[in-house]
Amino acid sequence: MLKIRFRQQGSRNKKTYRLVATDSRSPRDGKYLENLGWYLPQSSEEKNAELNEERLCYWIEQGAVLTEKAKPLVKRYAPKAYKVLREKAAGVKKTK
Repeated sequence: MLKIRFRQQGSRNKKTYRLVATDSRSPRDGKYLENLGWYLPQSSEEKNAELNEERLCYWIEQGAVLTEKAKPLVKRYAPKAYKVLREKAAGVKKTK
């Protein structure tokens, strides 16, 4: 199963995260298929994240699932990708 989740980087008190598309069985900091963006949680700047919206849409259409921690970030910084995710979820519910 494909997942879009955070990959932890940085030092002990200065954590940074990459949003990556990966297989759900791989470890948190293990191999990933594609880097989709970054997130700096301790940054006081207005823009503390950057996401590749086009590639996020691609992976969502391929069946990748966002983790609960990644959803709010995608909703804020990649609204087009979040809309694709919601439409896909609504389509799945209608067919059942």
